[in-house]
Amino acid sequence: MASLVAGLLSLLIVGADPQAEIRIDSAQLTLIEQADISASESGLLSNVQVREGQMVESGEVLAGVDDREARILRERAMTELKLARSAAENDVTVRFAKLAAAVAKAELLRAQESNEKFPKSVSATEIDRLKLLADKAELEIEQAELSLNQAQLALQVKAHDLENASLALERRQLKAPFPGMVVQSKKHRGEWVEPGTPVMRLIRLDRLRAEAFLSAKGLPQNLVGRKVLFVVQTSSADSPKHEGELVFVSPEVDPVNGQVRIWAEIDNQDLKLRPGQTASLIIGPAP
Repeated sequence: MASLVAGLLSLLIVGADPQAEIRIDSAQLTLIEQADISASESGLLSNVQVREGQMVESGEVLAGVDDREARILRERAMTELKLARSAAENDVTVRFAKLAAAVAKAELLRAQESNEKFPKSVSATEIDRLKLLADKAELEIEQAELSLNQAQLALQVKAHDLENASLALERRQLKAPFPGMVVQSKKHRGEWVEPGTPVMRLIRLDRLRAEAFLSAKGLPQNLVGRKVLFVVQTSSADSPKHEGELVFVSPEVDPVNGQVRIWAEIDNQDLKLRPGQTASLIIGPAP
């Protein structure tokens, strides 16, 4: 009934001047963001670093699952990466193969020049053997370069292994996805958790959503983006006003009362507003 009255009141206001200020007497605050912080890995909940009612920052570690095995695996991955990097940067075999090839070519060239100056000074069999050695040296260069390339690819694999090990370790930490307040602890230190097990509930309070209804008849087309004021009525002469911005106007019209749902995001850095609170919402005129 209250929302219907508010809708009728807003109908009169909106119908008067689509560009004018709009006042809605009953707007309710709701949460923009809330989350059950859940475990990503199974294990023993080894630490809980926050308590109910505590404010936390985005990315802050809230709790952790036993990570001793994950740490060992990451250390192993780091060691294997060092070994792989050492092999990938070691080009001694390639350089030696090139030197050996140069020597083999020089021997073949000297034998051929000797034959040109002094025919049959070097037998055909010896020439063939030197050619074989030169060809072998060239192939050994290719083999050494191939082995070095494989070592460099193995280095990339080990780098990915380290990333996976680091991710597995990080997944054992439960972090805040946004700044907010811990309002409920669902698991305690020493309890076993499985992936998806809710450990605590977090709500965001620094920005809240003020939801209200407006009559669709005569509704301005440029409401989104307008500045708003959320005015809390008090016994004092100066009612607290909280600034915000209208961010959503529903495209759906309620067939019963002809209203559309709107909401604005309200700044609540001082944390004086609370979800569920009802107050007036003033939508400023179009710029």
